[in-house]
Amino acid sequence: MHISEGVLTPQVLVAGAAIAAAGTAVGLKKMDYDHIPKIAVLTAAFFVASLIHVPVGPASVHLTLNGLLGLMIGWAAFPAILIGLLLQALLFQFGGLTVLGVNAVNMGLPALIVYLLFGYFIKKDNAALTIVCSFLAGSVAVLLSILFTAFSLLFSGQEFINIVKIMVIAHIPVVIIEGVVNAFIVTLLKKVKPEILEFSRAIADNA
Repeated sequence: MHISEGVLTPQVLVAGAAIAAAGTAVGLKKMDYDHIPKIAVLTAAFFVASLIHVPVGPASVHLTLNGLLGLMIGWAAFPAILIGLLLQALLFQFGGLTVLGVNAVNMGLPALIVYLLFGYFIKKDNAALTIVCSFLAGSVAVLLSILFTAFSLLFSGQEFINIVKIMVIAHIPVVIIEGVVNAFIVTLLKKVKPEILEFSRAIADNA
C-alpha cells in the first residue's frame, strides 16, 4: 500500500504531511521512553513485514502489522510507522520522501483507531475476547489502510479508479490473514509474556 512518488496532487501531499506531523508530535509526547526497546522491535517487525510484496496486476499486497503496533504501543505507533516507512523509502525506494506523510497517515491512523477501539479489551482476563478483538484489530487496521490509500488516489484523480478497484479486491485476503496473524501473536504474547501487552501509564491514562 505504498503510494509512489509523482502520483498524488500537491494538495493531497500537503494534507498528508500536516496530519502526519501532528500525529507524530502527539505520539512522541505520549510515548513512554522506557518502552523504546519494545517500540524499536515493533518498528523493525513493521519494516520487515512491509518489505515482502506479492505483485497483483499494477498493485502489490503485503502484511503491514499496523494493527499489532496500535494494540501494543498505542499513540507511539504513529512515529514508529513513520520511521519504518522512512527507512523503506531511503533503503529500498518503497514509496518516497514526498509521499512519506500520506503513507504514514494511511497506515498510522488506522493503528490509532484500532488502539482506541480494541486496546482496552485485549487486557481483559477473557481469552475469547482477546482473540476476537485482536483479530478485528488486525483486519480493521488493514481495511482502513486500504480505504485511506484508495481515497488518497481518488482525491488525486479519477483516472486511478481502476487501480483502486484492483487494490481493494487484491487486499481482501490480506484483511483476513492479517487478522489471523494478529490474533495468534497477541494470544501467544498474553500467555508467555503478558506484561508486554500493558500500555504505558501515560498512554493508558489517556485511553
